[in-house]
Amino acid sequence: MSLDTGTTGVAQRLRDGMGKGVLSFPLTSFHEDGSLDLDGYRAYVAGRLATAPGAVFPACGTGEFFSLDEEEYRQVVTATVEAAAGRVPVVAGTGYGWAQAARFARIAEEAGADALLVLPHYLTAAPQDGLAAQLEQLAARTRLPLIAYQRGQVAYGLDAFRRIAALPGVIGLKDGHSDLDRLQRLTLTAPDGFLFFNGASTAEMQARAYATVGVPAYSSAVHAFAPEIAGAFFTALRAGEDTTVDKLLRDFYVPLVELRDRVPGYAVSLVKAAARLRGLPVGPVRAPLTDPSAADLAELTTLLTAGLDLVGAAL
Repeated sequence: MSLDTGTTGVAQRLRDGMGKGVLSFPLTSFHEDGSLDLDGYRAYVAGRLATAPGAVFPACGTGEFFSLDEEEYRQVVTATVEAAAGRVPVVAGTGYGWAQAARFARIAEEAGADALLVLPHYLTAAPQDGLAAQLEQLAARTRLPLIAYQRGQVAYGLDAFRRIAALPGVIGLKDGHSDLDRLQRLTLTAPDGFLFFNGASTAEMQARAYATVGVPAYSSAVHAFAPEIAGAFFTALRAGEDTTVDKLLRDFYVPLVELRDRVPGYAVSLVKAAARLRGLPVGPVRAPLTDPSAADLAELTTLLTAGLDLVGAAL
């Protein structure tokens, strides 16, 4: 892997950040009518940044990238770059087919983003050659470093992974499959300095397992609404405080995952509902997602209150 100075610098900043805090994936704020609430988003993302995450990833899955038009995307990424002010790397989401991903990449580059997270392509399954070609086409059309994201219909075999890892602009891989056998093979195949991220849903649930195959960094959806819990878990995990880690998993994360798994889309809409419970200006989700039912919201309120109490915080 041959990286230019700028790309190497971004990779090093991400590596440094990964050791200091969770990776933050902010929600995108909408008004009740579904329009973008840019003022609300600015206030919200400033609050996330105040908790010193390792990096911030706007307009990704948790940020409902799939629901944003290009102008909304520009405003969200620009607002994030302005709020970060160079303190932490800003990695914007991009996706769909490579042609459309390149359009979003150009916008992110103009907005001042440091890198891109390449979300899985739209809808169809594809062979390994096609998965590699998707990254090759995008890398040829942007100066921003790329982090590939394998999840859903995207899962790289060794040959395809070697192809994308050899691209000068590709600096890392985010994994959402939780296939540790496959992931271990990729980490052992990767060139020196290549970054890996745990991108499983509610990644804290598998953080210890990922660390055993050399992938300690993870994204945290909980940070989007309860950075006190996310931070306490990160600190305990890094310090090897297994009793604290087990208690947080047993009494907060496991019941949260049980609730999350009840309804498709709750991986985002439940997170957004929890943020609203804390008075954060994020608004509702956009269709095709739906907000939680009244019964599930009541259960979420009880769970969130208990989780915050575990770390000495309040709703």
